[in-house]
Amino acid sequence: MLINNILITGGCGFLGISLVKKLLKLGTKNIRLIDNLSVGNISNLAQVCKFTEIASINIEGSPNGVELIIGDIQDISLAKKVSKGIDVIVHFAANTGVGPSIENPRDDMLVNVEGTFNYLEACRANNISKFIFASSGAPIGEVDPPIHEELVPHPISPYGASKLAGEGYCSAYKNTFDVNTVILRFGNVYGPGSIHKVSLIAKFIKKALEGEILEVYGDGTQTRDFIYIDDLIDAIILSLNTKNISGETFQIATNQETTVSDIANKLITELKKQGIQNVSLKNVSKRVGDVKRNFSDTTKAKKRLGWSTQIGINEGLSRTVTYFLNNTDKGA
Repeated sequence: MLINNILITGGCGFLGISLVKKLLKLGTKNIRLIDNLSVGNISNLAQVCKFTEIASINIEGSPNGVELIIGDIQDISLAKKVSKGIDVIVHFAANTGVGPSIENPRDDMLVNVEGTFNYLEACRANNISKFIFASSGAPIGEVDPPIHEELVPHPISPYGASKLAGEGYCSAYKNTFDVNTVILRFGNVYGPGSIHKVSLIAKFIKKALEGEILEVYGDGTQTRDFIYIDDLIDAIILSLNTKNISGETFQIATNQETTVSDIANKLITELKKQGIQNVSLKNVSKRVGDVKRNFSDTTKAKKRLGWSTQIGINEGLSRTVTYFLNNTDKGA
């Protein structure tokens, strides 16, 4: 089904631009993006499509082509304005990562909780037909994996708490105001386009290309579930098109448990294949707020969305390293 009149918050970020690229390929014509450009990059968007930057005062009705509004998700009046004429909202914009949330928990709360609240309010005010909320495994906290949708959340970091609050508001707005919300809990996303991310794989590759030592927190036996960007975007498209999933939560990952040390060594091997030699790693102190083990049971997403991953970790890392080698010196 063709998706039109879609609003993407955080539209100039890694996930936002990847979704825009896919939507345009599927034939979507009218896409509105909002981003404060704290992380997102206009030049990266320009590599994917032609777009029109529009001042908030000039927003009228549904988008015409790809539109970019530079603004902050904490502005409730702007949220309601950019949502006019929109059919669906995909809410990516957020402060991401455990580390930054520990350094500034208040800022993490304001952006992630208030920002989500504002766009749920915009859905209510403008009768938006569906709201997709990008969450993660962080709300669950420290449990014996695999993570699944029926586990009781016990976040151990401010980031996990802010994402759990967002999930809570999605549930409340579904049940109180009948807003059609869908929560997608992403694994650790990586892939081409992630050059500005501070997530594990992107950070390791950038350090390697800069000749720096890769630092592994703790003993490196902590595990994560790494999902390639194309697979994640496919899950989002399916969640937009699938009916009768209002109020549902889905784990979007690979159901594969990989240690951080294993990822670092796989990357070193791939970097050597592509001409980057003498990459080394060292272990540093464990980081507060990090869970020990994390991977997801994706059975529900497979059954309800008809979704499954297509790109394995070795192929995904190869494509990602190639992307970084081709783009690092271009200021992408």
